[in-house]
Amino acid sequence: MSSDRPADTMTPFDDAYDQPDPRAYFRELGPWGYRTPHHAQSVFRRLLTALGPGSPEEERPAPTVLDICCSYGINAALLNHHLTLSDLYTHYTSERATASSTAELISWDRDFYASRRRPDAVPVLGLDAAPRAIAYARAVGLLDDGFAENLETGAPSPALLRAARDVRLITLTGGASFLSPRTFAPLLTGAAGPVWVAAFVLRTGSYAPIADCLAAHGLTTEKHTAQTYPQRRFTGEQEQRYAIAATRAAGEDPEGKESEGSFHTALYLSRPAAEAGGSPLGALLHP
Repeated sequence: MSSDRPADTMTPFDDAYDQPDPRAYFRELGPWGYRTPHHAQSVFRRLLTALGPGSPEEERPAPTVLDICCSYGINAALLNHHLTLSDLYTHYTSERATASSTAELISWDRDFYASRRRPDAVPVLGLDAAPRAIAYARAVGLLDDGFAENLETGAPSPALLRAARDVRLITLTGGASFLSPRTFAPLLTGAAGPVWVAAFVLRTGSYAPIADCLAAHGLTTEKHTAQTYPQRRFTGEQEQRYAIAATRAAGEDPEGKESEGSFHTALYLSRPAAEAGGSPLGALLHP
């Protein structure tokens, strides 16, 4: 669930997504400039500001986030800590990290993240089909709870549904091409209140089936058209040819984006219609 690779079209990084720790993830993706979590960091923080909790007098709890395809908890690390994606690349490719066992790295990371925790940190749940990645993110304290489940192939566990009941923001920075309404429908059906869904989606495919599912649950989807977000550089000409053709087939223009050597994503935000009408996405991102 953490990869965003349609079969036989993109370079597989599958082995990096379910290791006992994130070192392979950063070692393998770093040379290609993977940076979607970097773009998402400021976007998700702005959305959480818009969601609340508001003034202390309102006594509203901090919004709970559910990160789908969370992998090792990278989005949670950036959301809740005084860290950048560049910091994480440096940390996990350092000499100390390279020389550490997984147990030693987990012990170091507990202190690493705890010492950089933001005072406005929010609860984050993680969902991913990769059990070892989930176990790591829980062990170092990045996730308040994590679920190694694939909702594309099976129903959510009762524990996941209980935990996700109070979620206010669902986030997604990779894996949209592998997901369908099967993942989103049960989570939205079980939600106790209104939910926002923020997704960075490769321009090589369509988000329409998921947006239609969200619409059936009362959410209006808005696409941020003012900009796109580079995901990573292509690993070769075959990937670039695929991306250009697929982007055009999806009704997008690859000129100046995929034609220049990188995958690009688009940002989609889905909200209850009343909330979407009151504050356009562009205003949330650039107040």
